[in-house]
Amino acid sequence: MPPRGAPGRGRGAPVSFMPRGGAAARGGGPPSLVGRGNGAGASPGLPARDSHITTVGVRRSAFGTAGRVIDITTNHFLVKIPDAIIHHYDVVIRPDEKTLPARLNMEIIDRLQKVIAPQVFTPRAVYDGRKNLFAARELPFGETRSQEFDVMLEDPATSTSARGPKVYKVKLTHVAEINPEVLARFLKGQQSHDNTVLTAITALNVVIRMEPSLKYPFNVRSFFTNRETKDIGGGIVLWRGYFQSVRPAIGKMLINVDISTGTMYKEGPLFNLCLEFFGTRDPSFLTPRRLTERERLRLQRFISGVRVTTVTPGQPPSNRSPRVLRKLSAQGASSLSFTNREGKAVTVAQYFRQTYNFQLKYPDVVCAEVGNGALIPLEMLHVPPGQIMKKPVPPEKTKDVLEFATKKPQDRLQSIANGLGVLQYGQSEYVRQFGLDVDPNAKPMRLQARVLNPPTLKYGPGSKQPTIVPRDGAWNMVERKFWQPCTITQWILVVFERRNRFDENIVQDVARNFVAACKNVGITIQNEQPIYEWANPQSSVHAQLARIGGLCGAKYKTMPNLVVCVLPEGATDVYTAIKHFGDIQTGCATQCLKADKCKRAKEQYFANVCLKVNVKLGGINTIPEPRSVAALTDPHNPTIVMGADVIHPAPGAEGRPSFTALVANVDSDTAKYVADCRVQTSRQELIEDLGPMSQRMLWSYMDYRKNKEGKANPAPTRIIFYRDGVSEGQFKHVLEQELPLIKKACANLNIKPKITMIVVGKRHHVRFFPQGQGGDRSGNCPAGTVVDREVTHPLELDWYLQSHAGLLGTSRPAHYSVLHDENNFTPDSLQALSFALCHVYARSTRSVSIPAPVYYADIVCSRAKNHYNPEESMHLEESSGLQQDKATAIANLSKFKSNFKPLHSTIAKTMYFS
Repeated sequence: MPPRGAPGRGRGAPVSFMPRGGAAARGGGPPSLVGRGNGAGASPGLPARDSHITTVGVRRSAFGTAGRVIDITTNHFLVKIPDAIIHHYDVVIRPDEKTLPARLNMEIIDRLQKVIAPQVFTPRAVYDGRKNLFAARELPFGETRSQEFDVMLEDPATSTSARGPKVYKVKLTHVAEINPEVLARFLKGQQSHDNTVLTAITALNVVIRMEPSLKYPFNVRSFFTNRETKDIGGGIVLWRGYFQSVRPAIGKMLINVDISTGTMYKEGPLFNLCLEFFGTRDPSFLTPRRLTERERLRLQRFISGVRVTTVTPGQPPSNRSPRVLRKLSAQGASSLSFTNREGKAVTVAQYFRQTYNFQLKYPDVVCAEVGNGALIPLEMLHVPPGQIMKKPVPPEKTKDVLEFATKKPQDRLQSIANGLGVLQYGQSEYVRQFGLDVDPNAKPMRLQARVLNPPTLKYGPGSKQPTIVPRDGAWNMVERKFWQPCTITQWILVVFERRNRFDENIVQDVARNFVAACKNVGITIQNEQPIYEWANPQSSVHAQLARIGGLCGAKYKTMPNLVVCVLPEGATDVYTAIKHFGDIQTGCATQCLKADKCKRAKEQYFANVCLKVNVKLGGINTIPEPRSVAALTDPHNPTIVMGADVIHPAPGAEGRPSFTALVANVDSDTAKYVADCRVQTSRQELIEDLGPMSQRMLWSYMDYRKNKEGKANPAPTRIIFYRDGVSEGQFKHVLEQELPLIKKACANLNIKPKITMIVVGKRHHVRFFPQGQGGDRSGNCPAGTVVDREVTHPLELDWYLQSHAGLLGTSRPAHYSVLHDENNFTPDSLQALSFALCHVYARSTRSVSIPAPVYYADIVCSRAKNHYNPEESMHLEESSGLQQDKATAIANLSKFKSNFKPLHSTIAKTMYFS
């Protein structure tokens, strides 16, 4: 049976191989331009093709062959799988009134094996921290194959609690025997990816993670050491870590090893941590007089859940287990009172003076409430080391995290190779006892990749060279005009920066540079002298924009169709208000510029701004040359390409909704896109409104082709649907629930296009490193590097494509998995069209890491906050840091749904999201 309590899903969920036992494998059709071939033997190296083998996604029947071959290294190591039976046990730990942290569960099972019943657990079993325990031999539990143990983490003789140490009841029940032979058969293509295979892979992952999980701080698949750290301020310290995952591949089992980054709470006095969070050393900042309610809740969200120990000056160190911090009091210790055991009201400060003869140094500072309800002054609490911060990194710290996490390819590869010495598979008693074998001198795998040819891109009339072939994933627009330039009828320039920092001369320079850039790319500006004014970012943004727009209307008898705004650094709230004004309220295109960038900007800066402005006003920047992307631009097979994504609220943000987005092209050249965005149930991965969203996209496509392009056959015959943001465990659900919604939308419009559904994965740890001189200037593999052998799925059609040129650090390829294909595309066709779609991203003159419609869907989701009026105080990222009851969470979610405003009808037909 499958492992219990398997890891989470959705955005941010780890990539894992989950059940794949649904759809029967489909045979190939007759060879054709896009046909996939006719089954076994289509390419050397494919697993044997057995008719009884089932898959969720499309069965691989061939490999790609296009492109030039290069030699690369990948961060995978060969592992020999065991041949002995593995015994699977279900774990129940009580008291179970709440889910215990994985760290605590690991401590309980470790103590059970080493102290409470070592004779039972010889050799020791491995545990995943939740519901699954695996043993290399059957545990001696008798006929029932089940046993319950009492586990105490403290010895009764040394316990400081009046009630004695807490007792955890651990019940283990035998649920299955795992024969690793099923894995060997699966790798050879002789076994479906069913629950037995899933459980076997899970068991091997638990085996390799057991040792480091007991030694180091860990999350699901990574553990972190303090060998390499960086204090980035704000109470956060970064630790270098290692990711490891056992993964099946064609004919072999591999361990994927990578470096990772952990954000940790800074160890030391909690008092200091709180001051660092606010970037101050002034203790009075933590008193109710200085600490506003909003700031207190912000700090509470940051530190809630952290484990703390009590330190009383003059008292011996407590050996009690750390307690979890729940919330902060609104009052200081000298004002906060409670009733003591004698029934008298005393303040917290009085209690510690009377009980411990300890005078608080900062009696006016707020207190912390810990798990048992006790109120303790901040100055008496200590934060133990190695605590992972499971909260979003503050935006101002993102740059520091990226700098720490970024390593050049060869440096990263060396760190990964060194990781085997840290992981020490050969020295782990768990790895040895289960019969896993990783050569201690193993080298990262070497394999062959292919580099695809980029598509040819077309620019508009008046260009010195109308076509260009990207080189190294980039191209420039020098002396080129947009394929379809827009017209700016009237525009206004609104400056939200202080006048003494952004004076009239600078404003006029910005206006001149913007006009010149527009002319260079073919954009028509009917009035080169905009109305410009300075605005107050503290006042109503909506009112000010409406007033200045009204001045334009009064002077020129026409309202502006573009509002250009100059913003100071960090003006996120102003940006959101501007986008709401344009996208939701008025339907007027808006373009924001950063003050520091545009006042000293070079020509290239305004050229990049024009890339965005043109598509926002209905233009098209460039299109792929039809002959170079035949699969996308076949006139006999009109093709609509869709990109879909879901984004979930931050951890701990209860009662906040998830947002969904669907983006699709409306033109025949797959360059002009429209979008739809909806709000749905919190943390729900599947898109509940995909039916009406798809119907709107299809209608828009047919309307544009008929009325704008004058096509006689406006309906699409093919849909290529790229789905972002789902883990492999969700593939079957996407097929069973989302695919029918797309088909229903087609039926409602009386069209019957053939559908190809592809999942694009970004959240994985597979990396590729060029050998010799095969890399680009950044040391990464060249743009267009594709790998569909050696490290891919044993049965199903998938590949890795690194479609972008490297800039900083090590590039991450996108992982493509084909779930459904009625169009019978060849692997070469699918890889080529996916690569081509990475070149039509309107914001840049570089190929991007994922197909443009998927990238756009991701942006549309992240802009969902713009659909709320910022003046109505809908705080999407904020919550108190406390668990909400179900009724409150539902009520909050309902409020977010009812206040979500649709796009303005004018803006909905444009690429407003660029």
